[in-house]
Amino acid sequence: MTDRPGTLLEVRDLSVRFGAKEVVRGVNFDIGPGEKLALVGESGSGKTITALSLLRLAGDAVVRGSAVFQGRDLLVLSEREMRGLRGGDIAMIFQEPMTALNPLMTVGRQISEVLELKQALTHDQSWNAAIELLSSTGIPEPARRAAAFPHQLSGGQRQRAMIAMALASRPQLLLADEPTTALDVTLRGQILDLLADLQRQTGMAVLLITHDLNLVRRFADRVAVMEQGVLVEQGAVTEVFANPRQAYTRRLLASQPQRDLQEGVPDAKAQPVLRAHGLRVVYPTPLPGVRGWFKKGEFVAVQGVDLGLLPGRTLGVVGESGSGKSTLAQALLGLLPHRGSVEVAGSTWQAPAVRNTHANQRLRQQIQVVFQDPFSSLSPRLTVEEIVGEGLRVHEPGLQGAQMRQRVEAALREVGLSHEQFPGLLARYPHEFSGGQRQRLAIARALIVQPRLLVLDEPTSALDVTIQQQVLALLQRLQRERGLAYVLITHDVDVVRAMAHDVLVMKDGVVVESGSVAQVLDTPREPYTQALVAAAH
Repeated sequence: MTDRPGTLLEVRDLSVRFGAKEVVRGVNFDIGPGEKLALVGESGSGKTITALSLLRLAGDAVVRGSAVFQGRDLLVLSEREMRGLRGGDIAMIFQEPMTALNPLMTVGRQISEVLELKQALTHDQSWNAAIELLSSTGIPEPARRAAAFPHQLSGGQRQRAMIAMALASRPQLLLADEPTTALDVTLRGQILDLLADLQRQTGMAVLLITHDLNLVRRFADRVAVMEQGVLVEQGAVTEVFANPRQAYTRRLLASQPQRDLQEGVPDAKAQPVLRAHGLRVVYPTPLPGVRGWFKKGEFVAVQGVDLGLLPGRTLGVVGESGSGKSTLAQALLGLLPHRGSVEVAGSTWQAPAVRNTHANQRLRQQIQVVFQDPFSSLSPRLTVEEIVGEGLRVHEPGLQGAQMRQRVEAALREVGLSHEQFPGLLARYPHEFSGGQRQRLAIARALIVQPRLLVLDEPTSALDVTIQQQVLALLQRLQRERGLAYVLITHDVDVVRAMAHDVLVMKDGVVVESGSVAQVLDTPREPYTQALVAAAH
């Protein structure tokens, strides 16, 4: 690789080691002023640790090589000099704004702190500048949002606040670490367009760290591909995507969800495993003034949903954040009080559904759930045997220890986990597995009680593209073999195309369009559906 004129950052022979383990080896790349470079690869490939090492934020890692930023090697500067650069000439947007923002400070105060520190503004000047920055990121009512705490903002608003904070010091280089992973498809597009617009206005360079290749196509000028700590290929986005030289790059590009379902007309005699009619979920809200002393208002989160689902079929539920998807799922699972009727395997939830009566407990055996983030849904204090066998202890308490262990081992084998791969598998803990393997554990936990219906709440959104493809293939195989029905909650249109037979599109708690996958996604009638489909490409 030859140096290009006007280079802003030159990284040469970068290596990062934790103890005896080298996680990044001999990485070379450069970024020019105003350029957008995407660093892509699977989880564990070394993308994030590469970016963190540039800012000397990689903890106890031993970092070697050079990273020359405007003639100064970042890896040999003193800590005092680095503090001047961090959040100044080089800023960073982290993957999860809820954990990166201080929950005890308003977002406006967090931004104004940066302005006071980096630009020596007064308290009033920095507060007004913080509101202007929030306004520049497209947040509605920026003055009111500046006075809000992070938990009072939506996911997209929190990410915009993080961007405003990063831009407060007018950086020349922005490191954006998976800035859209936790956002729905339309918000992803909005955040990406916002970054591109701000980049054009300020002339800053952007290093985008992501595993979403659609985002790379849409945003970046050049792309660098990492595999197991090594940079294996780089070049212009159009060139690398059209003619990838490395097998790993070709595998990444081919890792799109594949449709492998039982197609055809469903059996007319089959009884629905799930039916809902007039489903409505309402939350009480305080009323202003004296009226609030005597009565509560209502916020309708789900309004009048009707649906039916046959065995062996998948119903996809799509919509933006706040559309009511997850609330609908919780109502179907009997986890929220609701109005209207929900029938699972021929039985209805005994009111109130949230009570764990004997009838409701029997019904819970028929409908299980797989959550979005397997790391937070699996107890870190329980072993694999305890996690997967948990449902058996509730629904089949008469099983003896040996019988239960056999059932646990069978469920694990069914999802592709065995003692041959993982010696001492049953005694291991969740942190000893990768993200995809943890999601397989979550699926095994759901399947062990022999349900007829699974609610899949964003089951692959926390996984990179190749692991996502493997988990979706596993779910499709299980559906064919067991005749399982799925309710798939997602904002990923490509996952819906691969997994679903029918689709509901939700907006503001209401189903605005429904029908087969081909009808809804190929020829959408509603402008909202058209926007969702367009944002996915």
